[in-house]
Amino acid sequence: MKPADSSSVVLLPIQAPGAPGRVLPKGRQTRQAIVDAALALASQIGLEGLSIGALAEVTRMSKSGVFAHFGSREELQISVIREYHARFAEEVFRPALQLPRGLPRVRALFDHWMQRVAVEIQSGCIFISGAVEFDDRPGPVRDALASSVRDWLSTLDRAVLQARQEGHLLESADAQQMAFEIHGLILALHYEARFLKNPASIARAHQGFAHVLERYGRADPSASLAAPSSPSSRTQE
Repeated sequence: MKPADSSSVVLLPIQAPGAPGRVLPKGRQTRQAIVDAALALASQIGLEGLSIGALAEVTRMSKSGVFAHFGSREELQISVIREYHARFAEEVFRPALQLPRGLPRVRALFDHWMQRVAVEIQSGCIFISGAVEFDDRPGPVRDALASSVRDWLSTLDRAVLQARQEGHLLESADAQQMAFEIHGLILALHYEARFLKNPASIARAHQGFAHVLERYGRADPSASLAAPSSPSSRTQE
C-alpha cells in the first residue's frame, strides 16, 4: 500500500507549551506527531535504526512528507534526542525542583528517575542505547546525546552539593562522588532489569540509594532537615 501523503494524516490538536488553549499550527502539529512516532520507534530499535523510510511507514506518510519536516536522518535523530530530554525534564526534574533544597530534592530526583526507569525497562531508553551506538562516533548526534546527559548529571550534582550546603550531608562528603554513585545505580538498574531480567533489581537499586545516603548523610539527618541554612551558605537555585 502506498503511504498516505502528509496532508492525510489525522492529528489531534496539540497545545503550545506554556500556552493553555493555544493550538499549534498544522505544520508544527505534523512535525510533533512525527517526532512522537520517531521517539517510540527509537525506544525499540535505537537511534541508529531510525530512517526517513521506516518512519514514513509507521506514520503512513510519504517519504517526501517526512523529509520536508527534517531534511535529513541526522536532524530527525537530534529532534528525537531533544524531545526525550524535554520529557525527562518534565517528569523527573521539574517536580523534584519544586521541593526544598537538600535531601528532599535529591530523594525526589532519584524517586522520579526510578519511576522513569520502571517504564523504560519495557520500552527501552534511547540514551542508554545511544551511548553504545555513538560512543566512538563523533558528530552532531553524539554531541546532542552527550549534552543532554551532561545536563542531567549537572542537575544531580547541583542537588547533591546543595544538600551538603544545607547541612543534610557530612561536611566531608564528596558531592561529586555521591552523584556519581547515584548515577551508577541507575545505569546498573537498566542493565540488570532490561538485559538480565533480574526481578530484584529495582529493590536493590532502592537499597543501594539508601546505603549511599547512610554513608554520606549525617547521623541525625532530621535535625539538619529542620534547621534552615544561613543566607551566606546558599547558592543560586
